[in-house]
Amino acid sequence: MGTKQFSGSIDQADVTRADSLAREIFTDIANKWALLIIETIGDRTLRFSEVRGEVDGISHKMLTQNLRMLERNGLIERTVYPTVPPRVDYTLTEPGQALRVTIDGMCDWTHRYIGHIEESRERFEAQRP
Repeated sequence: MGTKQFSGSIDQADVTRADSLAREIFTDIANKWALLIIETIGDRTLRFSEVRGEVDGISHKMLTQNLRMLERNGLIERTVYPTVPPRVDYTLTEPGQALRVTIDGMCDWTHRYIGHIEESRERFEAQRP
């Protein structure tokens, strides 16, 4: 599927439309790795190895793919320094910082309701034959 270009049409910003650019963006950023990477970088500038060290369970390949996707969408800035070995830093852009506010809200929501969700899951599983 090719990248959709925003034409200024309100339809492109409608996440309920299968052909909207907004849905494509939502699909990109609404995955666990992207959310964790954004939350991890936060207000800091981190190197690849530092991000990988703080995002438990992410593979080198998945981190690379997600950093590229976040850069493509303008949510992180990648700075390459001409050193040997090459040094690459990642930092959130203004839109990335704005998205982080939403992610922080999701983290707060999770902390607040994790006990409720766990109890609901247990009840649900107990009712299954």
